[in-house]
Amino acid sequence: MWFKNLIIYRLPVDWSVSAAEIEEHLSKRPLQPCGPFDMFSRGWVAPAATGRLLHTVNQQHLVALGVDQKLLPASIIRQVAAERAAAQATEQGFPVGRRQMRDIKLRVTEELRARALTRRRITRAWIDPENGWFVVDAAGGAKADELIDTLRDTLGSLAVTFMETVRSPQQSMSAWLTHGDAPSRFVIDQDLELQSADANKATVRYARHPLDVREVQQHLKAGKYPMKLGLTWSDRISFMLTDKLQVKRLEFLEMTRDTADGGDVDEAEQFDIDFAVMTGELAKLLEDLGEALGGQPQRQAAAA
Repeated sequence: MWFKNLIIYRLPVDWSVSAAEIEEHLSKRPLQPCGPFDMFSRGWVAPAATGRLLHTVNQQHLVALGVDQKLLPASIIRQVAAERAAAQATEQGFPVGRRQMRDIKLRVTEELRARALTRRRITRAWIDPENGWFVVDAAGGAKADELIDTLRDTLGSLAVTFMETVRSPQQSMSAWLTHGDAPSRFVIDQDLELQSADANKATVRYARHPLDVREVQQHLKAGKYPMKLGLTWSDRISFMLTDKLQVKRLEFLEMTRDTADGGDVDEAEQFDIDFAVMTGELAKLLEDLGEALGGQPQRQAAAA
Protein backbone atom coordinates (compact mmCIF):
# COMPACT_ATOMS: atom_id res chain seq x y z
CA MET A 1 0.00 0.00 0.00
CA TRP A 2 2.83 2.36 0.87
CA PHE A 3 3.94 4.57 -2.02
CA LYS A 4 7.50 3.99 -3.26
CA ASN A 5 8.08 6.98 -5.56
CA LEU A 6 6.42 10.37 -5.76
CA ILE A 7 5.83 12.56 -8.78
CA ILE A 8 4.34 15.66 -7.20
CA TYR A 9 1.68 17.98 -8.57
CA ARG A 10 -0.51 20.73 -7.14
CA LEU A 11 -4.26 20.91 -7.52
CA PRO A 12 -5.74 24.29 -8.45
CA VAL A 13 -6.75 26.31 -5.41
CA ASP A 14 -10.41 26.14 -6.40
CA TRP A 15 -10.53 22.34 -6.78
CA SER A 16 -14.04 21.36 -5.69
CA VAL A 17 -14.83 17.97 -7.25
CA SER A 18 -16.58 15.82 -4.65
CA ALA A 19 -15.80 12.18 -3.95
CA ALA A 20 -19.22 11.20 -5.33
CA GLU A 21 -18.53 13.04 -8.58
CA ILE A 22 -15.10 11.47 -8.98
CA GLU A 23 -16.45 7.98 -8.36
CA GLU A 24 -19.33 8.51 -10.78
CA HIS A 25 -16.91 9.49 -13.54
CA LEU A 26 -14.52 6.63 -12.77
CA SER A 27 -17.39 4.11 -12.96
CA LYS A 28 -17.92 5.07 -16.58
CA ARG A 29 -14.41 3.96 -17.51
CA PRO A 30 -13.50 0.75 -15.67
CA LEU A 31 -10.70 -1.43 -16.99
CA GLN A 32 -12.04 -3.81 -19.63
CA PRO A 33 -10.32 -7.02 -20.81
CA CYS A 34 -8.34 -6.75 -24.02
CA GLY A 35 -10.30 -7.78 -27.10
CA PRO A 36 -8.93 -10.50 -29.40
CA PHE A 37 -7.13 -7.95 -31.58
CA ASP A 38 -6.36 -5.28 -28.98
CA MET A 39 -2.80 -4.95 -27.73
CA PHE A 40 -3.74 -3.07 -24.56
CA SER A 41 -6.65 -1.83 -22.51
CA ARG A 42 -6.67 1.03 -20.01
CA GLY A 43 -9.18 1.86 -17.28
CA TRP A 44 -9.78 2.32 -13.56
CA VAL A 45 -9.52 -0.51 -11.05
CA ALA A 46 -10.32 -0.72 -7.36
CA PRO A 47 -7.32 0.49 -5.30
CA ALA A 48 -8.51 -1.40 -2.21
CA ALA A 49 -10.40 -4.58 -1.38
CA THR A 50 -13.72 -2.72 -1.14
CA GLY A 51 -14.12 -3.00 -4.91
CA ARG A 52 -14.94 0.71 -5.25
CA LEU A 53 -13.00 2.69 -7.84
CA LEU A 54 -12.40 5.57 -5.43
CA HIS A 55 -11.09 4.84 -1.95
CA THR A 56 -11.56 7.68 0.53
CA VAL A 57 -10.33 8.02 4.10
CA ASN A 58 -10.55 11.34 5.99
CA GLN A 59 -11.23 13.21 2.73
CA GLN A 60 -8.07 11.74 1.18
CA HIS A 61 -8.68 9.91 -2.10
CA LEU A 62 -6.87 7.01 -3.74
CA VAL A 63 -7.35 6.01 -7.39
CA ALA A 64 -5.68 3.28 -9.42
CA LEU A 65 -5.22 3.09 -13.19
CA GLY A 66 -5.00 -0.43 -14.58
CA VAL A 67 -3.34 -1.18 -17.90
CA ASP A 68 -3.60 -4.64 -19.46
CA GLN A 69 -1.00 -5.18 -22.16
CA LYS A 70 -0.55 -8.23 -24.33
CA LEU A 71 2.92 -9.71 -24.47
CA LEU A 72 3.90 -10.27 -28.07
CA PRO A 73 7.65 -9.89 -28.62
CA ALA A 74 8.73 -8.89 -32.12
CA SER A 75 11.27 -11.72 -32.07
CA ILE A 76 8.45 -14.29 -31.82
CA ILE A 77 6.61 -12.69 -34.75
CA ARG A 78 9.78 -12.79 -36.84
CA GLN A 79 10.48 -16.40 -35.92
CA VAL A 80 6.98 -17.66 -36.79
CA ALA A 81 6.86 -15.51 -39.93
CA ALA A 82 10.21 -16.94 -41.10
CA GLU A 83 8.91 -20.49 -40.60
CA ARG A 84 5.75 -19.68 -42.57
CA ALA A 85 7.79 -18.03 -45.32
CA ALA A 86 10.10 -21.05 -45.62
CA ALA A 87 7.09 -23.39 -45.91
CA GLN A 88 5.45 -21.17 -48.51
CA ALA A 89 8.69 -20.92 -50.53
CA THR A 90 8.92 -24.72 -50.62
CA GLU A 91 5.30 -25.01 -51.68
CA GLN A 92 5.48 -22.43 -54.47
CA GLY A 93 8.99 -23.34 -55.63
CA PHE A 94 10.61 -19.90 -55.28
CA PRO A 95 11.44 -17.52 -52.40
CA VAL A 96 8.73 -15.25 -51.07
CA GLY A 97 8.92 -11.62 -52.13
CA ARG A 98 8.70 -8.49 -49.99
CA ARG A 99 4.96 -8.10 -50.41
CA GLN A 100 4.36 -11.77 -49.57
CA MET A 101 6.59 -11.48 -46.50
CA ARG A 102 4.71 -8.39 -45.36
CA ASP A 103 1.40 -10.24 -45.72
CA ILE A 104 2.76 -13.24 -43.82
CA LYS A 105 3.93 -11.04 -40.94
CA LEU A 106 0.56 -9.33 -40.79
CA ARG A 107 -1.32 -12.65 -40.64
CA VAL A 108 1.07 -14.03 -38.02
CA THR A 109 0.71 -10.90 -35.88
CA GLU A 110 -3.09 -11.12 -35.97
CA GLU A 111 -3.06 -14.83 -35.10
CA LEU A 112 -0.60 -14.48 -32.22
CA ARG A 113 -2.25 -11.34 -30.86
CA ALA A 114 -5.48 -13.23 -30.25
CA ARG A 115 -3.62 -15.85 -28.17
CA ALA A 116 -1.07 -13.60 -26.43
CA LEU A 117 -0.76 -13.55 -22.65
CA THR A 118 -1.80 -10.35 -20.88
CA ARG A 119 0.19 -8.52 -18.21
CA ARG A 120 -1.45 -6.02 -15.87
CA ARG A 121 0.27 -3.07 -14.26
CA ILE A 122 -1.32 -0.62 -11.87
CA THR A 123 -0.38 3.01 -11.19
CA ARG A 124 -1.89 4.73 -8.17
CA ALA A 125 -2.46 8.37 -7.32
CA TRP A 126 -3.30 10.14 -4.07
CA ILE A 127 -5.59 13.17 -4.23
CA ASP A 128 -5.46 15.56 -1.26
CA PRO A 129 -8.07 18.31 -1.73
CA GLU A 130 -7.42 19.74 1.74
CA ASN A 131 -3.75 20.54 1.15
CA GLY A 132 -3.84 20.73 -2.64
CA TRP A 133 -1.61 17.76 -3.46
CA PHE A 134 -1.94 15.35 -6.36
CA VAL A 135 0.75 12.69 -6.12
CA VAL A 136 1.41 9.76 -8.47
CA ASP A 137 3.27 6.69 -7.23
CA ALA A 138 5.50 6.23 -10.26
CA ALA A 139 9.23 6.03 -10.89
CA GLY A 140 9.03 7.82 -14.25
CA GLY A 141 7.14 10.63 -15.86
CA ALA A 142 5.60 8.49 -18.60
CA LYS A 143 3.40 6.52 -16.20
CA ALA A 144 2.41 9.67 -14.34
CA ASP A 145 1.47 11.35 -17.63
CA GLU A 146 -0.56 8.29 -18.60
CA LEU A 147 -2.55 8.39 -15.36
CA ILE A 148 -3.13 12.14 -15.48
CA ASP A 149 -4.16 12.11 -19.14
CA THR A 150 -6.60 9.27 -18.48
CA LEU A 151 -8.04 10.96 -15.38
CA ARG A 152 -8.34 14.28 -17.21
CA ASP A 153 -10.22 12.53 -20.00
CA THR A 154 -12.38 10.70 -17.44
CA LEU A 155 -13.29 13.78 -15.39
CA GLY A 156 -13.47 16.19 -18.33
CA SER A 157 -10.76 18.44 -16.85
CA LEU A 158 -7.82 18.18 -14.45
CA ALA A 159 -5.68 21.29 -14.15
CA VAL A 160 -2.79 19.93 -12.09
CA THR A 161 0.67 21.51 -12.30
CA PHE A 162 4.10 20.32 -11.23
CA MET A 163 5.16 21.36 -7.75
CA GLU A 164 7.27 24.52 -7.97
CA THR A 165 9.68 26.00 -5.45
CA VAL A 166 11.60 29.26 -5.21
CA ARG A 167 14.96 27.48 -5.35
CA SER A 168 15.64 24.51 -7.56
CA PRO A 169 16.41 21.15 -5.94
CA GLN A 170 19.83 21.15 -7.59
CA GLN A 171 20.71 24.59 -6.22
CA SER A 172 19.48 23.66 -2.76
CA MET A 173 21.21 20.27 -2.65
CA SER A 174 24.51 21.93 -3.62
CA ALA A 175 24.15 24.41 -0.77
CA TRP A 176 23.27 21.71 1.74
CA LEU A 177 26.26 19.59 0.76
CA THR A 178 28.59 22.60 0.83
CA HIS A 179 27.50 23.50 4.36
CA GLY A 180 27.20 19.88 5.45
CA ASP A 181 23.65 20.25 6.71
CA ALA A 182 20.06 20.30 5.46
CA PRO A 183 17.44 22.72 6.81
CA SER A 184 14.41 22.20 9.00
CA ARG A 185 13.58 18.57 9.85
CA PHE A 186 15.81 17.03 7.15
CA VAL A 187 19.08 15.16 7.59
CA ILE A 188 21.51 14.31 4.81
CA ASP A 189 21.94 10.55 4.40
CA GLN A 190 24.72 8.58 2.70
CA ASP A 191 23.55 8.38 -0.92
CA LEU A 192 24.49 10.90 -3.58
CA GLU A 193 24.81 11.20 -7.35
CA LEU A 194 26.87 14.03 -8.86
CA GLN A 195 27.16 14.88 -12.53
CA SER A 196 29.30 17.31 -14.49
CA ALA A 197 27.62 20.03 -16.53
CA ASP A 198 29.68 19.44 -19.67
CA ALA A 199 28.79 17.23 -22.62
CA ASN A 200 30.56 14.22 -21.13
CA LYS A 201 28.11 14.10 -18.18
CA ALA A 202 30.74 12.47 -15.98
CA THR A 203 28.93 10.90 -13.02
CA VAL A 204 30.04 10.05 -9.49
CA ARG A 205 27.82 7.97 -7.20
CA TYR A 206 28.07 7.38 -3.47
CA ALA A 207 26.04 4.63 -1.84
CA ARG A 208 25.97 4.13 1.94
CA HIS A 209 29.02 6.37 2.16
CA PRO A 210 29.65 9.35 4.46
CA LEU A 211 29.21 12.55 2.47
CA ASP A 212 31.06 14.89 4.85
CA VAL A 213 34.37 14.16 3.16
CA ARG A 214 36.75 16.45 1.30
CA GLU A 215 36.26 14.43 -1.89
CA VAL A 216 32.60 15.52 -2.18
CA GLN A 217 33.57 19.16 -1.68
CA GLN A 218 36.20 18.84 -4.39
CA HIS A 219 33.66 17.47 -6.84
CA LEU A 220 31.33 20.38 -6.08
CA LYS A 221 34.12 22.92 -6.55
CA ALA A 222 35.05 21.23 -9.85
CA GLY A 223 31.57 22.01 -11.17
CA LYS A 224 29.68 18.80 -10.58
CA TYR A 225 26.04 19.16 -9.58
CA PRO A 226 23.92 16.90 -7.36
CA MET A 227 21.32 14.95 -9.34
CA LYS A 228 20.11 12.81 -6.41
CA LEU A 229 20.59 13.14 -2.68
CA GLY A 230 19.49 10.83 0.11
CA LEU A 231 17.57 12.55 2.90
CA THR A 232 15.65 11.56 6.02
CA TRP A 233 12.73 13.63 7.24
CA SER A 234 11.94 13.81 10.94
CA ASP A 235 13.48 10.36 11.54
CA ARG A 236 10.34 8.92 9.94
CA ILE A 237 10.76 8.87 6.16
CA SER A 238 13.89 8.38 4.09
CA PHE A 239 14.04 9.08 0.35
CA MET A 240 16.11 10.24 -2.59
CA LEU A 241 15.43 13.77 -3.82
CA THR A 242 16.17 14.31 -7.52
CA ASP A 243 17.05 17.41 -9.49
CA LYS A 244 13.59 17.20 -11.10
CA LEU A 245 11.90 17.47 -7.69
CA GLN A 246 10.87 13.85 -7.68
CA VAL A 247 11.00 11.67 -4.59
CA LYS A 248 12.36 8.16 -5.13
CA ARG A 249 13.08 5.11 -2.98
CA LEU A 250 10.61 6.30 -0.39
CA GLU A 251 10.85 4.31 2.84
CA PHE A 252 8.56 4.78 5.82
CA LEU A 253 10.60 4.02 8.91
CA GLU A 254 8.66 4.21 12.16
CA MET A 255 5.21 4.02 10.53
CA THR A 256 5.65 0.59 8.97
CA ARG A 257 6.87 -0.79 12.28
CA ASP A 258 4.11 0.95 14.23
CA THR A 259 1.36 -0.44 12.01
CA ALA A 260 2.87 -3.87 11.36
CA ASP A 261 1.28 -5.40 14.46
CA GLY A 262 -2.35 -4.85 13.72
CA GLY A 263 -3.67 -7.27 16.36
CA ASP A 264 -7.30 -8.06 15.65
CA VAL A 265 -7.63 -5.39 12.95
CA ASP A 266 -8.85 -6.94 9.71
CA GLU A 267 -7.23 -6.34 6.33
CA ALA A 268 -9.66 -3.62 5.22
CA GLU A 269 -9.26 -1.68 8.48
CA GLN A 270 -5.48 -2.01 8.30
CA PHE A 271 -5.51 -0.66 4.75
CA ASP A 272 -7.46 2.39 5.91
CA ILE A 273 -5.11 2.92 8.86
CA ASP A 274 -2.04 2.66 6.64
CA PHE A 275 -3.52 5.00 4.05
CA ALA A 276 -4.45 7.57 6.70
CA VAL A 277 -0.97 7.41 8.26
CA MET A 278 0.76 7.60 4.88
CA THR A 279 -1.19 10.57 3.59
CA GLY A 280 -0.90 12.44 6.86
CA GLU A 281 2.86 12.02 6.96
CA LEU A 282 3.38 12.76 3.27
CA ALA A 283 1.36 15.97 3.45
CA LYS A 284 3.67 17.21 6.23
CA LEU A 285 6.79 16.00 4.41
CA LEU A 286 5.85 17.77 1.16
CA GLU A 287 5.05 21.01 2.98
CA ASP A 288 8.42 20.91 4.78
CA LEU A 289 10.20 20.03 1.54
CA GLY A 290 8.69 23.05 -0.15
CA GLU A 291 9.88 25.26 2.71
CA ALA A 292 13.37 23.72 2.56
CA LEU A 293 13.51 24.65 -1.12
CA GLY A 294 12.70 28.30 -0.45
CA GLY A 295 8.91 28.11 -0.37
CA GLN A 296 6.23 27.52 -2.97
CA PRO A 297 4.54 30.10 -5.20
CA GLN A 298 0.87 30.61 -4.45
CA ARG A 299 -1.36 28.08 -6.20
CA GLN A 300 -3.49 29.36 -9.04
CA ALA A 301 -7.16 28.82 -9.77
CA ALA A 302 -8.05 26.51 -12.64
CA ALA A 303 -8.48 28.22 -15.99
CA ALA A 304 -12.08 28.88 -16.90
